[in-house]
Amino acid sequence: MKTFQNLLWAGVLISGAALSQSTPLIVRFDLTDSMKTFLRANEFDVTGVNYKTMEIEALLTEEEFARITAQKANIKFSFPQNLAMAPDEEYKNPQEIEDFIREIHAKYPDITEVKSIGKSLEGRDIWAIKISDNVRVDEVEPAILVNGMHHAREVMTPEITTDMVSYLTSNYGSNAEVTKWVDSYEIWVIPMFNVDGNNKMWNEDSMWRKNTRNGYGVDLNRNYPTGWNSCKGSSASTGAQDYRGTAPASEPETQAMINFVSELKPVFDISYHSYSEIVIYPFGCRPNKTPTGQAVEAIGAEIGKKLDYKPGTAWELLYNADGGDIDWMYTEHQVIPFVIEVNSTWDGFHPNYKKMREKTVVRNRPGWMHLFTRLEGPSIQGLTDRADYQMVKIFKAGETKEIQTYKINPDGSFYIILIPGKYDLSFEGARSKRVSVDVQGKQTISL
Repeated sequence: MKTFQNLLWAGVLISGAALSQSTPLIVRFDLTDSMKTFLRANEFDVTGVNYKTMEIEALLTEEEFARITAQKANIKFSFPQNLAMAPDEEYKNPQEIEDFIREIHAKYPDITEVKSIGKSLEGRDIWAIKISDNVRVDEVEPAILVNGMHHAREVMTPEITTDMVSYLTSNYGSNAEVTKWVDSYEIWVIPMFNVDGNNKMWNEDSMWRKNTRNGYGVDLNRNYPTGWNSCKGSSASTGAQDYRGTAPASEPETQAMINFVSELKPVFDISYHSYSEIVIYPFGCRPNKTPTGQAVEAIGAEIGKKLDYKPGTAWELLYNADGGDIDWMYTEHQVIPFVIEVNSTWDGFHPNYKKMREKTVVRNRPGWMHLFTRLEGPSIQGLTDRADYQMVKIFKAGETKEIQTYKINPDGSFYIILIPGKYDLSFEGARSKRVSVDVQGKQTISL
């Protein structure tokens, strides 16, 4: 029988680290629905899944491990060496993120703008960088948002976001595709969202996940209003890794993101996390899925294919997750949003920088690039008088069941991504108008 002690000593032999029985271990199990349910029901720290080997991992204390052995689970021990230490110093801390975006802005001032979207609990700025041709003008163009590090220990995620910034700015003017994207769209990147938590991860606890509320922290990705505390997809316990906070949007970081997205109204969003090599789209609570006929599931599958990541909802791939950012964005603002979990269970939260950084960012470029390509694909867009029309109801041609309601942006613009097909559109507000369209590519509608 495997015990925590002999697993611990196996880990010492594997890692060469000096450990005690109080050291938490990554423990690997067969990936089954019953094990996923058991781990989440007991509020264990589920760290990732691997759909290629059909395994699930959790970070367990000795007491938690003893509870699991009673379940007679098929335990496959794993102890990555990088769990016992802080991540490589090449990964970025909050100050280095600020330095990076300021250096980019100084180098490319004509196509970049730097903005703080708000302050963290400890008063740090949450920085964003805009990339566009007329960067200081609020043009009527589709916007794309990308953010990294809702969770403090997921140190690879700011590498994806900063690589995107570097790639777009350095290739503008020389790469025709990149130049078209920057000229045609407003691109916003928040390289590191959870700045306080990341600071704590570097200085106190290399496995820290949450923000720093009262020393115990709130999971920012369980703190959004949509679905908050609705399906046992978060915890009311302050000690849990997925503690949801005292109320929806209780945290200043969450409020900053809500205010920013409400103003920006992006067409697409990617929120980068680690690890599991999966693409997650709404909704987080079983058995809710995006309605048939909408594009989010199809685009998630396309991204998954490009990255060789498995697509699906959170409850299908991992567990119920309520109060997440993508559910809020999708419900409140019709953003088509994704969580992309980078790296595998073999890499963990703190993969070797020199070995994995370049490999990971290059592998993930086709994911965010696909959003730009998809803006040129099946869709309807246009500009109208917001005083006349406030929303569009979308139906499959000849059918009465509504498949989507889209709120027209405050500036009167609309950018609705659709799967190919024939649709009836009902523009409604002070006036009403019905339009039938056959959507095979990008179409502009004039009202």
